[in-house]
Amino acid sequence: MGVLGLVWGAATVAEPQDQPRVERVMVVVLENADYEVARTQPFLAKLGREGGLLRQSFAVAHPSQPNYLALIAGSTYGVDSNAIVTPDVPHLGDLLEAKGRTWKVYAEGYPGGCFLASGSDLYVRRHVPFLSFKNVQDEPARCSRIVEAAGLATDIRQGTLPDCALYVPDVRHDGHDTGVRQADQWLSETFAPLLSDPRFTANLLFIVTFDEARRWWRRNHVYTVMYGASVIPGSVANTRYDHYSLLRTIEDLFGLGTLGQHDATASPITGIWRGKPL
Repeated sequence: MGVLGLVWGAATVAEPQDQPRVERVMVVVLENADYEVARTQPFLAKLGREGGLLRQSFAVAHPSQPNYLALIAGSTYGVDSNAIVTPDVPHLGDLLEAKGRTWKVYAEGYPGGCFLASGSDLYVRRHVPFLSFKNVQDEPARCSRIVEAAGLATDIRQGTLPDCALYVPDVRHDGHDTGVRQADQWLSETFAPLLSDPRFTANLLFIVTFDEARRWWRRNHVYTVMYGASVIPGSVANTRYDHYSLLRTIEDLFGLGTLGQHDATASPITGIWRGKPL
């Protein structure tokens, strides 16, 4: 399973007047760790102390792939395995494009060229949900929005970050093959410097979550933190949220509407914001 990392586009959340705007959102999804273990990792804990912690955050399925579909499409669509699927359904990319916003995926180890096989070395397709949708596979312009992760540094340097971007680490860096301690170390090495770079952080909402808990058969309780100028440092939300809530929050931040799936009835995340961004 994998780290999902998303950067999302300009939101109209200027209430009150001095409310920090959210113009991009980056979501990083790590793999297979229980909340109680993840919260003790140094960098994840630091993000929790300095951002907004969702104390009751839950994955919605097992194994990896249906959770990624839930985050992007608002439903698992009955998928209950990591086998290759090609759902012909709407997804977050459609909503973003309908509002004139751009999106992109930065995937570690991605071979390029709309590569649709199940994996290559440490890269796995099941952690790149956008590649599963038929209307992405069938349109070269959309497929070209999935690039190797090194492209993120170039886009930051050139000031060309898209409105929406998904960052997907490989199965070593996301903790799938190595564990949450190594994933936390990778997260710190990769994103701590970026979170000190105003070219990256300006009007950014940075989200880290996990695809599922290691003991998913119990509560599937996962660690989720939201970080950025729009978030009250040290805030804690005790309401129960899940992957559909994350999707609904992004939809609401950008005024996208919903996909009419579980996102339509999910509660957007509240209680951690400066002002009233939702």
